Amino acid sequence: MLPYIRNYDALYEQFRWDIPAQYNIGVDVCDRWADREPDRIAIIDAQADGATKYLSFGWLRETSNRLANVLRAHGIARGDVVAIFMPQAPQVAAAHVAIYKLGAVALPMATLFGVDAIAYRLQNSGAKAVIANAAGAEKIAGIRASVPQLSLVLSVDGMADGALDFEAQMARASSAFTPVVTAPDDPAMMIYTSGTTGQPKGALHGHRVVLGHLPGVELPHDFFPQPGDRFWTPADWAWAGGLLDCLLPSLHHGVAVIARKFDKFEPEEAYALMAKTGVRNAFIPPTALRMLRSAPSPKGRFDVNLRTLGSGGESLGAETFEWGQSALGLDINEFYGQTECNLVLGSCAMLGVSRPGAIGKSIPGHAVAVIRANGDRAPPGELGQIAVRRPDPVMFLEYWKRPEATRDKFVGNWMTTGDQGILDEDGYVHFVGRDDDVITSSGYRIGPGEIEDCLISHPAVGLAAVVGKPDPVRTEIVKAFVVLKQGFQPTESLASQIQDHVRTRLAAHEYPREVAFMESLPMTTTGKVIRRLLREKA
Repeated sequence: MLPYIRNYDALYEQFRWDIPAQYNIGVDVCDRWADREPDRIAIIDAQADGATKYLSFGWLRETSNRLANVLRAHGIARGDVVAIFMPQAPQVAAAHVAIYKLGAVALPMATLFGVDAIAYRLQNSGAKAVIANAAGAEKIAGIRASVPQLSLVLSVDGMADGALDFEAQMARASSAFTPVVTAPDDPAMMIYTSGTTGQPKGALHGHRVVLGHLPGVELPHDFFPQPGDRFWTPADWAWAGGLLDCLLPSLHHGVAVIARKFDKFEPEEAYALMAKTGVRNAFIPPTALRMLRSAPSPKGRFDVNLRTLGSGGESLGAETFEWGQSALGLDINEFYGQTECNLVLGSCAMLGVSRPGAIGKSIPGHAVAVIRANGDRAPPGELGQIAVRRPDPVMFLEYWKRPEATRDKFVGNWMTTGDQGILDEDGYVHFVGRDDDVITSSGYRIGPGEIEDCLISHPAVGLAAVVGKPDPVRTEIVKAFVVLKQGFQPTESLASQIQDHVRTRLAAHEYPREVAFMESLPMTTTGKVIRRLLREKA
């Protein structure tokens, strides 16, 4: 989608959207390629036992067509919500394509969800069908009575309690299916927000959301796709990051995507996977990158040959950026967005748009600003809220059944993000923190990102998060929650060393006056730290 212009300013000025009057995600990311090159590889299934399967766009079309017919035979129609409750697997890609071609609405759900989270999403969305694996089907069986509108559960692992055998149903279905004609604004998917600040809300997106994501994938991945590109992310495809920053844009471009189920992220396994499957492009969230950074260097151990590495979802930080250059020989191109409006800011070192500690600049096609509470643009250097101007093809249609929350999301034509940021003189946006995350201490406004970045530069610290703890004198003090690297023990002496490390490198008002050692940090399924829970703990 991006024109071949190798100057950021010219690229931004000359870019224009080209959204067709009719557009269906399933046809675009599957049938278009299956018609042209049916044997082209779409999904590389890297299985836990070491086996690797290569699945083509022809397979993806036939499988998605059969599934669309199965869903239709069970009464699923245009506009109905169908949940997908599985880890990364080829069937997940096929399920998405089938649902879009049927004109239904895909509801991805992360496999780490417990029964309460599952029940809430199924009840709130009114989902009529679920496609799951055995573990997912078992969880759903336990809450089936609380979701009476749920008429169909398919299990890819065979018949289970209340679930039909996916493969048996598919074997009886026709491989021919005529996709429903859809417009760009017709509902296609609903992704629930991560719940960092409250009850998750269903962000409803139209089919145009994939087209809206393309510039935000192409720019940080140095004008993706290039010959030989092959994409992987450890991010769950149930998250906007995994689904819309990797899977669907790659299939749009005919680029193969690696599917691999990880029970938890393991740096050694990640390096081995990238080497074995020839990954050229990766989207790895900052927390996972910090875990890679804590492991021994891959040099001389794994033949990792990445062309591009992008990261987003939370602040990357200069420390991790510099590690990427030294350990991987790559500039980690950061990008930014939300479930409601994703990939609107980013960096691209190839074009000279890269600054450690900054997210980047507006992606071509998107108007992003730092605004004041009244909607006016904040001048460079002034703290404000990051906002995106509508209309924008990547922006959500609405919050499901939450019209007031939808209205409250906007100030005039600016969609507010709830994220505090600062625009510098050169047009770079610096992420400071969520509205609720900014710490007020002795009159200073302190963002957690810079302190956390400093904390992980200490040789003993693997992961860190900071929050404000109420204080009668200073309003709040900075409290750090720290996960130590292997081989280090939590002691008062080490806590003092960590405090001094920050005090001498940042400022006296920014160092953590309290340090708590943790076995792990509370995180959403997308790898973001849930600071709300840490504030409650503090």
